[in-house]
Amino acid sequence: MLYRRLGKTGLSVSVLGFGAMRLPVEGATGSPTDAYDPNKPIDEKKAMPMIEYAIDHGVNYFDSAYMYHGGKSEIVLGKGLRACRDRVFIATKLPATLVKGPEDFEKFFSEQLKRLDTAYVDVYLLHGLHRETWDRTKDMGVLRFLDRIVSEGRARHAGFSFHDDFTVFREIVDSYDWELCQIQYNYYDEHAQAGKKGLAYAASKGLGVVVMEPVRGGMLADAVPADVRALWDSAPVKRSPAEWALRWVWNHQEVSTALSGMSTMDQVKENIRIADDGTTNSLTPQELALVDEVRETYRKMFKVGCTGCGYCMPCETGVVIPALFSFYNDSFVFPDKVEIAAMIYNNFFNPEQRASACTECAKCEEKCPQHIPIREELKRVHERLSRPSM
Repeated sequence: MLYRRLGKTGLSVSVLGFGAMRLPVEGATGSPTDAYDPNKPIDEKKAMPMIEYAIDHGVNYFDSAYMYHGGKSEIVLGKGLRACRDRVFIATKLPATLVKGPEDFEKFFSEQLKRLDTAYVDVYLLHGLHRETWDRTKDMGVLRFLDRIVSEGRARHAGFSFHDDFTVFREIVDSYDWELCQIQYNYYDEHAQAGKKGLAYAASKGLGVVVMEPVRGGMLADAVPADVRALWDSAPVKRSPAEWALRWVWNHQEVSTALSGMSTMDQVKENIRIADDGTTNSLTPQELALVDEVRETYRKMFKVGCTGCGYCMPCETGVVIPALFSFYNDSFVFPDKVEIAAMIYNNFFNPEQRASACTECAKCEEKCPQHIPIREELKRVHERLSRPSM
């Protein structure tokens, strides 16, 4: 296993991190939404050997969150890591979306320590920050709370995970002496959310960068379209789609570790094998050009030509137009993942953020540099993704 420095923390972390968001569950149907069903208990007979194998092969960074697996992820991870607590780093996250008042910071954190069966966590992050959750929790004094639990030794290092655009990301980075951040980054989403600019900016400030979704929740590894498969097959060096995706992330020297949400022992073994070659600047210019070609091939499958520039925002009603188009496009590029796109649309977007909230004022269309008929496309988004809650 290879290791890298996690920014200001000084921790030496494995380049492959174990994300405990998609652990195997009992009663799995094979649906991509199984791991998001809080009614399905984690299959500990399968999960525990996966955790043990990862530790035995050098993985030392384990990531969870309050809401993963309906609250069960932290409990199972705590059991799996109890016997080797001094050999691993545990990261978990404050559920910023659930916080109603300042008293909730301590309430959630204390509960998480009990779930994890530990006196401290190595990394505590504010979960999934975006403009609204950042402003709200900051005004409640969340930064003072982080200062306190770090000074008390109950959290060794403080950071945040992120889902918004680069402008918000830079503001958050500059607002506190963070030690690390967690961003979505893969070759398909190179310029989405914080993106490449955010990766470089965080590193320039000395932050460790934890990458989530390096294989985009399995989308870049499973059910690969024929045109993309043909491109991968054309490479002189043969690699699996998952290997190409992970190697591309690790090729960036700014990346400290990449989290993989592994659901099977086979995935654990494959990712550990791939991680042995996860060095920086190890892909040739020709290989990087091939990855660029794969990305553009995916993008040609898009139904809406939205670049995510955000000029249409803010919507006066609250509709999150670029994010909706992104999920809509994904549901066509990765048709076997349409259930996940629909699940996120129905369960993670507020009613005012969904396409159905559009009042057809047309102000967004006046500002769109791509001249997209946004009002009509939003109707198609809602038609495709609006389904009963899963």
